[in-house]
Amino acid sequence: MQLIDIGINLTHASFTQQLEAVLARAYEAGVCQLVLTGTSLAGSEQSLALCRQLDESSERLFCTAGVHPHDASHWNSASANQLRALLREPEVRAVGECGLDFNRDFSPRPAQEKALEEQLALAVELQLPVFLHEREADQRLREILRDYRDRLPAAVVHCFTADKRALFNYLDMDLHIGITGWICDERRGTHLHPLMREIPQGRLMLESDAPYLLPRSLRPKPKHGRNEPAFLTEVLQEVARHRGESPEQVAEHTTACARAFFRLPAI
Repeated sequence: MQLIDIGINLTHASFTQQLEAVLARAYEAGVCQLVLTGTSLAGSEQSLALCRQLDESSERLFCTAGVHPHDASHWNSASANQLRALLREPEVRAVGECGLDFNRDFSPRPAQEKALEEQLALAVELQLPVFLHEREADQRLREILRDYRDRLPAAVVHCFTADKRALFNYLDMDLHIGITGWICDERRGTHLHPLMREIPQGRLMLESDAPYLLPRSLRPKPKHGRNEPAFLTEVLQEVARHRGESPEQVAEHTTACARAFFRLPAI
């Protein structure tokens, strides 16, 4: 089986001393390609640098570039030009992580909306897919997306954790859905179980969101308590169980979906 992890925060400080080992374990587990998440301009630069440093073949590591809603208050007139330059690099395959977070509101909502709209405009200009973040803001996200969706090649709601209503509304907009270890959490993720059958093949992708969201069903648990891409197989098993498909079937169609979405090479 081949898996693609569409969202890993490899620039996180907890990975700094183990980058090669983390990737080796991922490859051994069948995670053959990874998309590193950019959540700020500086972080996106770092993700791009890691792709070049750790993947001489230019076939395994790719990244996104964008500004997370938590950092939207830092968006300014120069940000769009800096991001545009990043998005022209061949390793950068999507705009984001961008979106709205009305749960934590680390940035004022008007600032979040402005940063999102300008990043969507860049995605339209450069014809790149979008890697979206949304927490407790699905209605407003859809309202903003409506003005751009027909001109975007594709967009994925990363780390989907919402309800059936939100899922169906996203699918009606022809959005893709990213599923993480949240689905393995018996305390807060069980509402996702019946929704897995509702996501069509070709619209579903898997992600670790490491080092966050360590699957709680994982046995044995790592002593460090940190998630990593090698544990994406646990998400695969849980998704397969609730879709009524074999892990091999889910791996095949989610990997094909991710390759098409991010325009990744076959390896």
